[in-house]
Amino acid sequence: MRSIGLSILFAFILQYCAAQTPAVNTPSAEMVMKTALAQAAKENKNVILMFHASWCGWCHRMDSSLNDPSVKKFFDDNFVITHLVVDETAALKSYENAGANELRTQYHGDGVGIPFWLVFDKNGKLLADSKIRTETDGPAGGNNIGCPANANEVAYFLEILKKTSNLNDQQLAIIAERFRKNEH
Repeated sequence: MRSIGLSILFAFILQYCAAQTPAVNTPSAEMVMKTALAQAAKENKNVILMFHASWCGWCHRMDSSLNDPSVKKFFDDNFVITHLVVDETAALKSYENAGANELRTQYHGDGVGIPFWLVFDKNGKLLADSKIRTETDGPAGGNNIGCPANANEVAYFLEILKKTSNLNDQQLAIIAERFRKNEH
């Protein structure tokens, strides 16, 4: 009986502490984009915007891949990479960027899973997204590749990089090799 009482007391203490946690000062989606586009304009780069969440294993794989020492410089030289938090658990909702879900919906990324990413030029014009489309798919159609892993996804990702960066064939081959490791 005593251990049940202690368990209940402990649960109340945890709940109280969680309720007392100060709100997170998370920037709005608009502010994140404004900052990324300003940096991209200053550095003459494009922007990769990734929608992600703390619990998303594929989101972590995407970040690990982009930051892998074998390819990090290639991405850093060509892109400003930024993130918007969406779909968080109830306990972490305060980490979501206000307006991120609306932006994702605007670019037909709602309901396709995460990570979902977009590539913009330095002026904010959409250049590409993470959805493979057939000829009959419209902007809302297609399949989200998220974090590229299989041969088809990586090939699509390389097409996007070729169109939106100054990466050469040798660099793209190194990127392909790194991202193919995600399938294992």
